[in-house]
Amino acid sequence: MRVIITGGTGLIGRALATELAADGHEVILLSRSPERAGQLPPGVRAERWDGRTAAGWGPLADGAEAIVNLAGANLAGERFFPSRWTAERKRLIRDSRVNAGRAVVQAVEQARQKPAVVVQASGVGYYGPCGDEPVTEDTPAGHDYLARFAAEEWEPSTAPVEEMGVRRVIIRSAAVLAPNEGALWRLVLPFRLFVGGPMGSGRQWFPWIHIQDEARAIHFLIAHQEARGPFNLVAPDPLPNARFAQVLGRVMGRPSWLPVPALALKLAFGEVAGVLLEGQRAVPKRLLELGFHFLFPSAESALRDLLRSPVV
Repeated sequence: MRVIITGGTGLIGRALATELAADGHEVILLSRSPERAGQLPPGVRAERWDGRTAAGWGPLADGAEAIVNLAGANLAGERFFPSRWTAERKRLIRDSRVNAGRAVVQAVEQARQKPAVVVQASGVGYYGPCGDEPVTEDTPAGHDYLARFAAEEWEPSTAPVEEMGVRRVIIRSAAVLAPNEGALWRLVLPFRLFVGGPMGSGRQWFPWIHIQDEARAIHFLIAHQEARGPFNLVAPDPLPNARFAQVLGRVMGRPSWLPVPALALKLAFGEVAGVLLEGQRAVPKRLLELGFHFLFPSAESALRDLLRSPVV
């Protein structure tokens, strides 16, 4: 089985490539700088693309089993502190995702033998702030910037492949926890410095998923032909932010009593602070109904696995 992953050198793409290669599949990572992909597992190779079109890689889609579209500029930026959503930053977020989606559609159009499935990335931000109500795939889209973008442009960017008879799966991922990078990298440092604690009131829900379960879930959805439409890729044990901070502090052997004031977050990060201060009690309803088994269903089991090295 050949799987093409756009945005394949990012956190999720690398984990998915390793997961698929371990199962004997051929994996092609699309990157604007394939020479920077580093050492790849056997069965995985990187190919160049421009991030906007199917030029150069389109023929690879002919006869492929799946295209997984993970491409897009990091919503939080690449530095430790989240980047503000300036007009320029929003343009980059939009264009990197919409153009990648159009490139996938172009590749599928050109393929004589269409891929069996296209997996389209999205996020639980699709639902916007939802308070304490459980959020399933049936919950309508929210009304803030990220929700409107996900519902109106990001997710629909690959919708035309359905008219070509290609199965399409939408993965609405929560914060993906992985060692030394991503969301956990930002969360751990304050605790290492003994200044960890909840953000704002701490009452907002914090949906999350272990990187290994994220990769396994995508592989699972590729393999199950009955899987169509949206799936929440979240652990079945979402926690309020304050409770997650307590678990993280306990696992690290650090206090978790020092909250970050909501006003400070808003002044520092502007609109991005809303993502930190307002969450979703998202649950993986459809994934569980399809029979997926989580290796790390609880925050404590996930954090103990991810932070196995001694805390210094």
